[in-house]
Amino acid sequence: MQRPDHDLAFLLQYENVAWYEDGAVRILDRRRYPRTVSFVTCRDHRAVAQAIKDMVTQSAGPYPAAAMGMALAAYECRNESEEAQRAYLAAAAKRLSNARPTTAKRMARVCETMLEAADAAWRSGGRVDEAIRRRAIEANDRRYLRIERIAKNLADLFPQNGTILTQCFAETVVGMMLREARSRGISLRIFCPETRPYFQGARLTATVCYEMGFDVTVITDNMPAFVMQREHVDLFTSAADAITMDGYVVNKVGTFQIAIAAKHLGVPYYVTGVPDTVHPSIKDVSIEMRDPAFVLEAMGVKTARDGVKGYYPAFDVTPPELIAGVVTDRGILSPFALSEYGANEAYEVVV
Repeated sequence: MQRPDHDLAFLLQYENVAWYEDGAVRILDRRRYPRTVSFVTCRDHRAVAQAIKDMVTQSAGPYPAAAMGMALAAYECRNESEEAQRAYLAAAAKRLSNARPTTAKRMARVCETMLEAADAAWRSGGRVDEAIRRRAIEANDRRYLRIERIAKNLADLFPQNGTILTQCFAETVVGMMLREARSRGISLRIFCPETRPYFQGARLTATVCYEMGFDVTVITDNMPAFVMQREHVDLFTSAADAITMDGYVVNKVGTFQIAIAAKHLGVPYYVTGVPDTVHPSIKDVSIEMRDPAFVLEAMGVKTARDGVKGYYPAFDVTPPELIAGVVTDRGILSPFALSEYGANEAYEVVV
């Protein structure tokens, strides 16, 4: 059977996101990619949690990293009693889930699924770490196949010779939508805001687009309105770190202001993903505030004088009235009618 990540860019191959093998988890360091291709090797699950916190991996990357981190935790306690292993894995799940606060509820669902795999291994007498690893790969397969369906629905909105504006790094959706466009013979121009302070748009999205053979241009974060107006953008799209059941989109900071400009200019904004039943209301979402020092530099180079303060919310919130539709694997829904989607599965983080 062909793996779902076939014909996708390097960054989206399973082994290049996060991978457990030989008592370690290897994570591609997205802070340095693509100028440097290097991996962070984690020898215990605490190091995996720290890598997630430190933005070694971003977008959807933390979810498979957490799953593989659970396999590593099982390896760490493999010689303990079953009771001790259960306690150790429960503590590991809590630590990995809370590595980043805004996505804690999604991460908890990932870890809960891995604990179910551990339960099955204890009942059968199999190796717990291998059982969790298999479950993590199976979950990745399901996620990629589900995102492929989302990408097909998104590609239905692409005009031939269209111009698309993205935001941050929409992970697997980017690769899948381009693979689908290519299969349909759709030609696209893509504009990627750089996405400070980690430059995910410039480094990750643009690299995926380029490697998959598309015309891609990087712009600074203060250019989207001008580009939409001057370059005749047909569609603005992003993924989401959370889509609340009352129709709000939590995504990389800057999404909200692009959505405002898009609405003013008549450019439809389509967000990809599924409604999060763990977030019935935007009131349930905690916005992560990160180290403000990162705002005062660019890729490690200081840009502001000493003594100047920075301000760094990791995400912002786009209200439903600015969203043309939520593109899911079950069709395109109004943000005001997300209950029509139905229940979503435990490990279906769709990015």
